[in-house]
Amino acid sequence: MARYVLKRLAIAPLLLIGIVTIAFVISRLIPANPLVSIVGERNMGNPTVVAAAEARWGLDKSIPAQYASYMGNLVRGDFGTSFRTKSSVWDDLTERLPATAELTLAALLFGAVAGVLLGVVAAVKRDRALDHLARLFALTGSSIPVFWLGLILLFVFYARLGWLPGPGRLPPRTLPPPHLTGFYTIDSLAAGNFSLFWDCAKRLIMPAFVLGWGLTGIVSRLIRASMLDELYADYVRTARAKGLAERTVMIRHVLRNALLPTITIIGLSFGALLTGAVLTETIFSWNGIGSYAVEATRTLDYPAINGVCILGGAIFILTSLVTDVMYAVVDPKIRLS
Repeated sequence: MARYVLKRLAIAPLLLIGIVTIAFVISRLIPANPLVSIVGERNMGNPTVVAAAEARWGLDKSIPAQYASYMGNLVRGDFGTSFRTKSSVWDDLTERLPATAELTLAALLFGAVAGVLLGVVAAVKRDRALDHLARLFALTGSSIPVFWLGLILLFVFYARLGWLPGPGRLPPRTLPPPHLTGFYTIDSLAAGNFSLFWDCAKRLIMPAFVLGWGLTGIVSRLIRASMLDELYADYVRTARAKGLAERTVMIRHVLRNALLPTITIIGLSFGALLTGAVLTETIFSWNGIGSYAVEATRTLDYPAINGVCILGGAIFILTSLVTDVMYAVVDPKIRLS
């Protein structure tokens, strides 16, 4: 196990270099000029201003020279300065990461719990009404576009019914709780502000549902298929022959073994949700990594684009490693090498 972890950690820097290189090349191939967002459209006709901006941000160098300079700064831990915010990209990312992590964890919790419950119900009630309803819910969640679902939920539950608050992490003209973790729900609880906690929790419901519904469909279908496969195993017949209750057989034996392949999906989904919350954060005005990536792409903010790619790549590599290790721990038959 230790050898496997060390090998994966040794490969991680090479993978990150590949991710950074691809993002760097693709961002430079876009047929647009980032100087428009730096100096403004009015100043683009002023050669002096344009030349000064190019020299200031290193855009007057060739692309290989820009790449060498960026990689040299990256080795020293310098992610560069954002063209748009004029602040350190690393500071921007660390400031926005808690918002995305809070949303992602809420979506992951909803998707995993709801997916397991629906999968168990569908397997136990196979080919019955509950099975069909569970599969319909799963299929719908996997098929509906995120942007469409988010807008519909806002229109129905916020604009029409008024049951849930609108976009944003905080109510208007409300100060965030004292910073502890960056998670507004946890920080408000730590500060003893239960009213603010409830407001933040309600604002988390719709975006977490939108982001996690797709995962619910994947998990529920996987659980159902795995449980149906396990139902015909020898150990299940033996457990029933011993007189164990059907509930005990399904939960303690069948579901336990069916959860093993689901661990991989749930683990890898964390990285996918964390870096794939772009549309959800944009629709719900969630000030996280996703909305930061959208603004960086819109303005061709090269350092910010590369910073988001580095962070996303590191998260994927780490979650993949943790998932593999967890799978080996849960299932003693697995041997990593």
